[in-house]
Amino acid sequence: MRKEERLAKEITEQLGGTGNIAELASCMTRLRVKPVDESKVNLNGIKDIDGVMGVVEAETLQIILGPGIVTKVADEVSRMTGKNVSSVDEDDEEIDTSLEGLAARTKAGLNEKNATPFKLFLRKIASIFIPLIPAIVASGLIAGINNVIIKSGGDPESTLVQMLDLIGWGLFGYLGVFVGINTAKEFGGSPALGGAAGILLINPGLANITLFGEALVPGRGGLIGVMLAAALVAFLEKRIRKVVPSAIDIIVTPTLALLITGFATFFVLQPVGGFLSDIITKGLLGILDVGGILAGLVLAGTFLPLVVTGLHQGLTPVHMELINTIGDDPLLPILAMGGAGQVGAAFAIYFKTKNARLKKVIKGGLPVGMLGIGEPLIFGVTLPLGRPFLTACLGAAVGGAFQAFFKIATVAIGVSGIPLAFLVHPNQVVMYLVGLLLAYIFGFLFTWLFGFKEEMAKNI
Repeated sequence: MRKEERLAKEITEQLGGTGNIAELASCMTRLRVKPVDESKVNLNGIKDIDGVMGVVEAETLQIILGPGIVTKVADEVSRMTGKNVSSVDEDDEEIDTSLEGLAARTKAGLNEKNATPFKLFLRKIASIFIPLIPAIVASGLIAGINNVIIKSGGDPESTLVQMLDLIGWGLFGYLGVFVGINTAKEFGGSPALGGAAGILLINPGLANITLFGEALVPGRGGLIGVMLAAALVAFLEKRIRKVVPSAIDIIVTPTLALLITGFATFFVLQPVGGFLSDIITKGLLGILDVGGILAGLVLAGTFLPLVVTGLHQGLTPVHMELINTIGDDPLLPILAMGGAGQVGAAFAIYFKTKNARLKKVIKGGLPVGMLGIGEPLIFGVTLPLGRPFLTACLGAAVGGAFQAFFKIATVAIGVSGIPLAFLVHPNQVVMYLVGLLLAYIFGFLFTWLFGFKEEMAKNI
């Protein structure tokens, strides 16, 4: 039996069987499942499965498997359950009406009520961008490599460079459409209408429209404006559908929803989105300018807890707004040091421990950790051990302070670690790598000196 088949079978069993899976999705490292009845899920059983690196309990149950394997396992679970990955099939869901099922749903409801508004907001944003991560990572890396080629003396007019430019930057020109589609889906509307709402803000034809004596600016408001427009069109679609007769619903509902959203976007949402974008970008730049080394130290040192909850994906629009507004992103290299601190800590534990199972987990997580995917090391090594997670954060803080001091910035967004070197300005590549190495070194030193003792590994 292949590894993905075994993992899918064992995970499904511990989830309460194929009939207890209501929703199924996956991202770069996590299998995300929403059970019908949470009381039937054996969390400890899932954590004990060989190949599972950790479990995060949020709005969906997030099972950490690692890059590559997670997609294969998701496909196997999809085949076993008949549920499409990243889809919700409410029509054939069987809701457990037993006392245990009611208790589980009540517990889930209380958890949702007790969640802070800020966390719920970031989770909503993360859900919009998680499906886009593979395309964003691939496009960003290709664009970064092409940028290095040009800065190294490559001919910008050559056919190869132009093709790479088109492949790399194509997505970012139309990202508003994809974000609109996912936003509408997240808010219960029609994805196509969300995409149409996204087009409203990026359409070059906006430059031909004058309001209040000024021409509208295509792209003004950025992805924040797109999300506002797509959320509005989803809201209007649901409300209009309630009062429109079924016979004319297919014509009247989407037409009215898009028409109202269009005018609201031109007069209100685009200016509001632009205002919010300015506050976010200018605020962050102000913090980095004034805080300097201290700002980089704090931002990098506190980033990993956000990764643990999966909320870090909610920062994607912030990175995009920085690039759209000032042409580059000084925040991403700082936050990328979080994963580097983990790598340094993992090396220290590997050389210090005698626990064969722990060494095996580290050996599997280190390569992808150096390539910018830190969840396997976080959930498989440092977080379960406790103190190494903190020393990894300290190592990250040193690297973040270095990146902030030298004002390292990227021209696109993508995975962190070594591959991010292709995305920073070509004249900053060496300095970025030096900062990365510092995070490795200090993550190693802090963990070696006072972050790990052999008795910590007994329960791993």
